[in-house]
Amino acid sequence: MSKTERLIAMMMTINSKRHFTVGELAEEFSVSKRTILRDLQALEEVGFPLYSEVGAAGGYHVLKERVLPPIVFSENEAMAIFFAYQSLQYYKDIPFKQESLSVLKKFLSNLPPDIQNSIARMQDKVLFWIPDRHCTAPLLREIFDIVTAGCCATIRYSSEYAISVRTIVPIGLYAMNGLWYCPAYCLKAKAIREFRVDRIEEIVEAGEYEEESLEGKEIPSLKEYLDHKESGDEIHITIRLTKLGVKRCEADFLLARGLTVLPGGEGIIDMEIARSSLELVAECLAALGDNAAVIQSDELLNLMRRKARELYYHYCREP
Repeated sequence: MSKTERLIAMMMTINSKRHFTVGELAEEFSVSKRTILRDLQALEEVGFPLYSEVGAAGGYHVLKERVLPPIVFSENEAMAIFFAYQSLQYYKDIPFKQESLSVLKKFLSNLPPDIQNSIARMQDKVLFWIPDRHCTAPLLREIFDIVTAGCCATIRYSSEYAISVRTIVPIGLYAMNGLWYCPAYCLKAKAIREFRVDRIEEIVEAGEYEEESLEGKEIPSLKEYLDHKESGDEIHITIRLTKLGVKRCEADFLLARGLTVLPGGEGIIDMEIARSSLELVAECLAALGDNAAVIQSDELLNLMRRKARELYYHYCREP
């Protein structure tokens, strides 16, 4: 085994062990302790985070922020990594923003010039464009850590109507149209609610939660939630669309999942939807005007009539 191969294998071994002695590595790699000490010094010089402890129970430890062993990429794999990065670059906030910039700089600087040129051309020609949002989510990383740890959190949340304190059990975290959302089971509402991360003003407390607090409710996975398979209060809606209505609804995250395009280009939306999302549906349909017609759901129809009256009194009533 060459020195380079040994160093790479040693990085992988150290990452898996986290704590080790020089003697253990010398025995595993069949080299002298002096050679292992030189190898460890070489790893430290390139930034591998090691620290040593003296004494009978001493040895080496790997710091929390580990350095991963080198990975060999093909040209297309390198392009794929930058293509994936492109999809997030226009989000004002991402959980690992500073780290992603560091990764990008390291990765790009070690690529051959011709591949760097190919990536530069791709960046000029292909974009994952999202709307420019004038709001930030300063607590995104904290929410990310809570979600991935499977904890609950008590938050101060500023909705469109009021500021409230809620204890939530997050289902997951997803990004859409430049905003981050955290669907969660709300212990106050005793139902699943969706929280915009930029509207979370403070995380009051975070920690483990008792299963009893869910009162027997089954929490869906994030995919199940996004597929609208979550348990909760749902209603059935049916909406007829003109050709123009179809084109506009195809780009709508919520309604596109229930859309069926008919042979002539018109369409039908037929789906179950959470009652908490009814207001969003009504706002979308209001923007479609006479390109959409509610066929089923008295609740949605009454909501549309209310919005129509509000618009009439706002624009058409005599001063």
